[in-house]
Amino acid sequence: MKKIKTKKAEKLQSDSKDGRTKKKKISNEFYEEELARLQIELVKLQEWIKHKGLRVVVLFEGRDAAGKGGAIKRITESLSPRVCRVVALTAPTDREKTQWYFQRYIQHLPATGEMILFDRSWYNRAGVEKVMGFCSEAEYREFLRSCPEFERMLVRSGNILINYWFSVSDDEQEKRFQDRIYHPTKHWKLSPMDLESRSRWVEYSKAKDEMFAHCDIKQAPWFVVDGDVKKRARLNVISHLLSIIDYEDLSPTLVELPPRQADIGYVRPPMSDQNFVPEVY
Repeated sequence: MKKIKTKKAEKLQSDSKDGRTKKKKISNEFYEEELARLQIELVKLQEWIKHKGLRVVVLFEGRDAAGKGGAIKRITESLSPRVCRVVALTAPTDREKTQWYFQRYIQHLPATGEMILFDRSWYNRAGVEKVMGFCSEAEYREFLRSCPEFERMLVRSGNILINYWFSVSDDEQEKRFQDRIYHPTKHWKLSPMDLESRSRWVEYSKAKDEMFAHCDIKQAPWFVVDGDVKKRARLNVISHLLSIIDYEDLSPTLVELPPRQADIGYVRPPMSDQNFVPEVY
């Protein structure tokens, strides 16, 4: 693993509550500074993936409102969509329901020089499908048997597979759900499935524990991210992702811009012939 230098936050934790270590928030200044530094490292990682022709698959799973989406956004915002793509599949179609379960995910796996981030993945079967009864018990048991072999096959074939589970406490999830109810741009995040998950908290916990028992394998282990403090979770997961792949800095040397082509008498059409966006601001 590559060791990533980090600045020490003011204080990482406070009192323990209900078996979870309660993390304190960090300052915006510290967060922005660290995030900017880590995003520069992500660009270096991107160039290394392209240079070496690596195939990287990163799965983001966890409780609803645990912070998966925010972490993915911070990873991708400085990267090229030609190299780093996000896959967030909707519910399977009628045709996809008749396919081999892993089939619709396979088409989204990376080619050489690509990194694919799955915002939820084939582990839907071990989570929401199991808890909500969207699959049969036989289909669920078959998944637990076949998933470890499927992932071993991916790794043997040369893929780098990284699994992240975002954990969030009951109280913190409740706060975030309440925020979504009243936030005008977050209503869409609160789906009927999210609401149902609140009444099935224990079943989801059991499903997660069962999934780890069967699918936490040496070739593709699960890494748990404490998501109670979003900014910490984002910095921690980016730092860890950078440490997994031993990359080198391929930053190009500074280039000198060539002179702009000289005006050789070409007369451009008048600007009044073009449709401009109204300057409201």
